Amino acid sequence: MSAVPTPSADAPEVRLETLTLAQLDAVLEVEQRAYTHPWTRGNFIDAMASRYECRLLMGGDRLLGYFVAMMGVDEVHLLNLTVTPEFQRQGWARVLLDALALWSRGKGAQWLWLEVRMSNLRAQHIYETHGFRRVGERKRYYPAHHGQREDAMVMSLPL
Repeated sequence: MSAVPTPSADAPEVRLETLTLAQLDAVLEVEQRAYTHPWTRGNFIDAMASRYECRLLMGGDRLLGYFVAMMGVDEVHLLNLTVTPEFQRQGWARVLLDALALWSRGKGAQWLWLEVRMSNLRAQHIYETHGFRRVGERKRYYPAHHGQREDAMVMSLPL
């Protein structure tokens, strides 16, 4: 597992919480700031209704990031992992990935899977340093500017 970022002496407690409707506006605000093609309220509500794992990483009352993952037969598919823009490059994505891997192992999953935009080299690097390997591509997977589509890199991690 990756090291947890070292908090300062006056840093708030960091914890994971399950996403609720009461927190959805805060998540949507982060989603809008983090992405050119963010998830919609309906995407999150559908994920919650489907009982996907929707977890928030909180630092006191501040939203540091979140993930949404779907359990399969013996695998977990990461659908969304986002770190609030002002907290990026501080190691929180790795904390979220560690939490996801721990939850996945607890559910008996053998693999973690994800797609990442071909243009998102920073995220690809984070996933690779976390042990994910490139296993394929999905052509025209993501929406892009001006009605275009962007390819996705498929990555997996054996648990």
